[in-house]
Amino acid sequence: MAEFGIAMDGRAPIASIAKQAQVAEDGGASTLWIACHLFLRDPITTAALALGATKRIKIALMAMSPYSVHPVYIAMAAASLVEAYPGRVILCLGSGAPADLKVAGIESPRPLVTIAETVAVCRSLFAGEMTDFHGKIFEVSGRRLANAPCDVPIVVAASRSNMLQLAGRETDGVLISAATSPPFVKACLDQAAAGAMGKPFRKYGIVYARLGATEKEGIDPIRRPIGFVLRGAHHADNIRLGGATLDQAALAAAYAAENWSEVDRLVSDDVVRRHAACGTPAQVRERLAQYRAIGLDEVIIGGMDDASSIAAALAAAQG
Repeated sequence: MAEFGIAMDGRAPIASIAKQAQVAEDGGASTLWIACHLFLRDPITTAALALGATKRIKIALMAMSPYSVHPVYIAMAAASLVEAYPGRVILCLGSGAPADLKVAGIESPRPLVTIAETVAVCRSLFAGEMTDFHGKIFEVSGRRLANAPCDVPIVVAASRSNMLQLAGRETDGVLISAATSPPFVKACLDQAAAGAMGKPFRKYGIVYARLGATEKEGIDPIRRPIGFVLRGAHHADNIRLGGATLDQAALAAAYAAENWSEVDRLVSDDVVRRHAACGTPAQVRERLAQYRAIGLDEVIIGGMDDASSIAAALAAAQG
């Protein structure tokens, strides 16, 4: 039986985080995934608030990018959180959204090597070793973490073949992005399994969900969050496998111009149906079941930014 998690994308006010975390825990969520999106709210601060407001739910930093935050600082943040809340912290690494990095003037070359080296640096630091790492991108030597050894599972957010295989081979799990269609999720998990070569690893996937009295009431509020994800060129295969028709270039331009009516037009009902779980409670439950059937260990429900929506989604998901 797949577990359920909740994803926070950084749009909700900081003052609301404690309540949302409590509602997620009370609703039976296993993990609260705190997104790291540039220009939104800081995930480390958000994670600390969520941990302090709850008793058992795990918190995942998702997905910390070594392009915007050095691997040593990433490890410091995760180790500090787990020092205060043992056994409740997961570190998720990822390259970051290319469009957001570009806007911030951050280059992101050689993502496969960069993420692989970040995993190695974090592993060494979490083990309490006197790190002596000399890579192609990073060099860390002669120091160890003050609060290590510590137990921090590492997950990689991935959508392309080589990165998926890296996740299966080198880490504790793989995270598949939000707004992904079931056929694309299945293809991603197969690639990660090929890299793992029989090694066990956890399989996580984010599914945007929104409930309404009708399907339209569920679909309309989720168009912009889905468009935010699908505007990225790296989601071309996701859209192709899902079977929807979407002009990604036009969507990216509409987002950049904050032309919300155009975003809403481009992210059609068909796009939403193929890339999310929206509508009545019965429709949401049926759609989430399709993602569970693919083989995810944890279905992470995203696209919500208030406590009542989180509670409703978890209730619908669990029948």
